[in-house]
Amino acid sequence: MTVPRQTVHVDSPTERRNPRTATIDQMSTVDILRTINTEDRLVPAAVAAALPELAAAVDLATDALRAGNRVHYVGAGTSGRLATLDAAELPPTFNTPSDWFHVHHAGGVSAVRTAAEGAEDDDMAGAEEMARDVQAGDMVLGLTASGRTPYVLGALGAAAELGATTALVTNNPNFPRTSGIDLVIVVDTGPEAISGSTRMKAGSAQKLVLTAFSTAVMVKMGRTYSNLMVSMRASNAKLRGRTLRILREATGLSMPECSAALTESHGDLKVALVHLLSGVDTSRARRALAETSGHVRRAMGLLEAPVI
Repeated sequence: MTVPRQTVHVDSPTERRNPRTATIDQMSTVDILRTINTEDRLVPAAVAAALPELAAAVDLATDALRAGNRVHYVGAGTSGRLATLDAAELPPTFNTPSDWFHVHHAGGVSAVRTAAEGAEDDDMAGAEEMARDVQAGDMVLGLTASGRTPYVLGALGAAAELGATTALVTNNPNFPRTSGIDLVIVVDTGPEAISGSTRMKAGSAQKLVLTAFSTAVMVKMGRTYSNLMVSMRASNAKLRGRTLRILREATGLSMPECSAALTESHGDLKVALVHLLSGVDTSRARRALAETSGHVRRAMGLLEAPVI
């Protein structure tokens, strides 16, 4: 599809000149970096202000996954690349099923490495991707610094019509209100150090939002025990060592005892953990985890074992 060329004025703080950085081109190297760093310090507070809305998005995503549905990220440019990164890190970190998180990036996979900025103007492309991949009950999270990216808004509108719940993450409090969005998460990071360069504070804020969002969803889905990554895939030597350390941290037992339990559990950290904490054999531990969708604390409750 050929997208007509248009000129759009975006009313957003990210597009305005930043008076604090007006002389950045006259600064020494270290002062350039200090100035950027000073601006970056504003990002966590902006994210903190949006936590109530972000919590609501986490609950929507958790509800979707528990019902057997999926979560979709939709973005263009920096937003799409950050979404791709976040989704890619979930399987090795939390051993998530491959169909839990899907990413839709304007311009496709090639645009992750090579910018295809014009692709973001194609609202029909976003809508068509939703028609192919989204089902009723899914949760769709769109990300756009300006809050007006046609590809993202087109996707959210189509997803809503298909019966998905929808949320938008934007850095623009002046974003154009539109139908088809159930929840809006505004992270107002203000003007960038370099005017309009939303890969800076806006991008950093979206990275924090995505990391917090997906991690909170994983915690609620039982992919952790306490603050330990008990669902991780031990796919290399470093991670195999981490698996043993996690088991030792969670149980207080020796490395040889933990190693033996992992061997008996065929390398399944959760099975070994429930086995060691509850005292049941690994077969019973595995069944308890299966009956509780892999949730360690619930499996322990099912076995009526004390939970540390």
